[in-house]
Amino acid sequence: MRSIWNGNISFGLVSIPIKMYPATEDHAVSFRQVHSKDGGRIRYRKVCELEDKQIDAAEIGKAYEDADGTLIPITDEDLARLPLPTTRALEIQAFVSAADIDPLQMGDAYYLGANGPAAAKPYALLREALKRSEKVAITKYAHRGRERLGMLRVVGDAIAMHRLLWPDEVRTPVGVAPKEKVTIRDAELDLADTLMNTLGEVDLSELHDEYQEALDSLVAAKMAGATPTAEPGEAPAGAQVVDLMAALRDSVRSARQARGEEAGEKAEAGEPGEEGEATVHPLRARKKAAAPAKKAPAGKGTAAAAKKNTAKGTEKRAEKAGAAKTTAKTAKTAAAKKAPVKKQAADKRAGGRTAS
Repeated sequence: MRSIWNGNISFGLVSIPIKMYPATEDHAVSFRQVHSKDGGRIRYRKVCELEDKQIDAAEIGKAYEDADGTLIPITDEDLARLPLPTTRALEIQAFVSAADIDPLQMGDAYYLGANGPAAAKPYALLREALKRSEKVAITKYAHRGRERLGMLRVVGDAIAMHRLLWPDEVRTPVGVAPKEKVTIRDAELDLADTLMNTLGEVDLSELHDEYQEALDSLVAAKMAGATPTAEPGEAPAGAQVVDLMAALRDSVRSARQARGEEAGEKAEAGEPGEEGEATVHPLRARKKAAAPAKKAPAGKGTAAAAKKNTAKGTEKRAEKAGAAKTTAKTAKTAAAKKAPVKKQAADKRAGGRTAS
C-alpha cells in the first residue's frame, strides 16, 4: 500500500511519526469520452489563455482569484512558510465520545501507520489509550492546501482517521422536510415496525453492487463481440401512494416471501396466507363497549322477585311429590289385583297332590 502523506501525530509532548494510507478504494468502471461518429478519444488540454498554447503540468502553478478577477500567484514556498503547527502534523485537540460526532461531518477515511521502529511504542500507547477510554481523538492537520479536521479511532490493531467537515460546512435541512401537516396513526406505525422487524438486520459484507456486476457482464459481452442479452430493470413507480396501510401490508408480505418465511407467520401483520390476497379495509372508529346492565335497587321490587321465585320452587317440588304418590298408588293397586290369581293357582296345585 502506497502512502499519500508523511507527518507526525502530536499527542501532547509525544510525537509519533506516521504515514497516511487510503483506507478505501473505488471499484467503479471508468468510462472515456469518445467521438460518437468515429470513436476517437475526447481529451481535455490545458491551454494558456494568453499564449493560446498547451501547457505542461510542470509549468502550472497556483493562484488566488480576487473578486474583481485579479489572479494572485501563490507558490508552494508561500504555503510551506505558513505559521501553522499542523503543516506537517496531526495536532490532537481533544478526546470525545464517538456519539458526539455528527455523521454528516464524516468524510474520507485513511489508515495511519507507524513510520519507523522508533514510532512503534508511542503508536501502540495512543492506540491502547483510545481503546481503554472508548473515545476518539479530534485532530487538526493541513492537507492539500488547507487545514482540516480529523477523527482518530482504533480499527483492529491500527489507528484510522476520518476526515471531518468543519461545522460551518454542514448545511441545515431548511426546506427539506414536507410542509404539509400529516397525522401518523398508531396502526400505521405498528405496520412500519413489523416491516422493519421483517427486514431485520444484515451483514454488510453480504451486500454487493449488482449494478457493477451487470456492467462488468455488459463490457465482457461487448469485448467478446456478443450481443448483450440483459433486459432493462423495472422503472420505479412514481405514482403517489393512495393507501399507506395497503402499501405497508404488501411490503411486509413481499419481505417475508423474500426471506422464505412461512405463510402462517404473516398473521402477525394481519395478512392472509398464500391462498388469498390481502383485503384492505378503511379503519373504522371503534365502537364504545355496551354499558353493563344496571342492578335493580334493593327494596320492594327485589323482595317481590325473591318471593315469586320461592313460590315457583315450592310449586315445582309439590308437583314432583304428587307424581311420586300417584306412581306408588298405581303399583299397590296392580299388586292387589295379582294376589287372588296367585292364591287360586296355589289351591289348585294343593288339590292335585291330595287326590293322588
